[in-house]
Amino acid sequence: MIKQIIFFCKDLYQNRHLIIQLVIKDLKLKYFGSYLGLLWAFIQPLVTILILWFVFQVGFKSVPVSNCPFVLWLIAGIIPWFFFADALDSATRSILDYDYLVKKVVFKVEFLPIIKLISAFLIHIFFIFVLIIFFILFQYSFSLYIIQILYYLAALLILLTGISFITSSIIIFFRDVGQIVAMALQLGFWGTPIFWSLNMIPAKFQIYLKLNPVFYIINGYRDSLINKLWFWNNWELTIYFWIITLLILISGVSVFNKLKSHFADVL
Repeated sequence: MIKQIIFFCKDLYQNRHLIIQLVIKDLKLKYFGSYLGLLWAFIQPLVTILILWFVFQVGFKSVPVSNCPFVLWLIAGIIPWFFFADALDSATRSILDYDYLVKKVVFKVEFLPIIKLISAFLIHIFFIFVLIIFFILFQYSFSLYIIQILYYLAALLILLTGISFITSSIIIFFRDVGQIVAMALQLGFWGTPIFWSLNMIPAKFQIYLKLNPVFYIINGYRDSLINKLWFWNNWELTIYFWIITLLILISGVSVFNKLKSHFADVL
C-alpha cells in the first residue's frame, strides 16, 4: 500500500502539466456562463462570513472567545471548513463530471479527485490571505505559530484525499452518495465547533465532538492564529487524528483500486 501511494505521488509529479491544465479548465467550467464567473467562488463564502458575523456579533452580541474578537475567532474556523466542504463535495462528483475521460480516453482516473481538490485548494489559499488581512485590520498580533497553518493544511489535504477516493468511487454505483455527502456536510457544519465554542458543551460530551477529525483542523487553525499552541501540545489528539486519517487514506486507495476497473462499464 505504501508503494502504491509513492508511485501515485510520482505519477502526479510526472503528469503535473496535464493536471495543471485540467485544474484551470475545472475552475473555468465550474463558473462558466455567469457574469461574475470565478468571482462567485470568493463572493459566496465572503457573504456567508458577513451574515454569520452580523447574526452572532451584532444580533446576539457574542462576546470575545479566548480574548479574541468573535469575528476573528469565527473566520479562523469557518474558512478551513469552507475548504473541506467545497473540496469534498466537488471531489465526490469528480468522476461523474469527467466521465468522458473515463470512457473514451486512456487516463489515470485517480487524478480526477485530486484535480478537484487542487481547484478548491487554490481558492482556499486566497481565503487564507483574507484571514490574515482580517487579523491585521483588527490589529491582532501574529507570531511564529502562524506557520503551523501549513501543517494543518497538509493534514486536511491528506484527509480529503482519503475520503474523496472512497466517495468518488462509490458514487458511480450508488448515486445517492452525493446527497448523503451533502447532508453529512450540513450536519458536520452545525456539529463542529465552528461558530460556537467547545466549552459551551459539558466536559463529559466534549470527547465525542473531538472524535471528528475535522475538529482537529478547525482547532489547529485557531491554535496557530489565536491560542498560540504547537500541534504537539495536543499530542493525544494529534496521534488520534493521524491514525484515523491514515486508515481513511489506506481504505480510500484500496476501495478506489478495486472499483476503478468497473467505472467505464457503469458510466
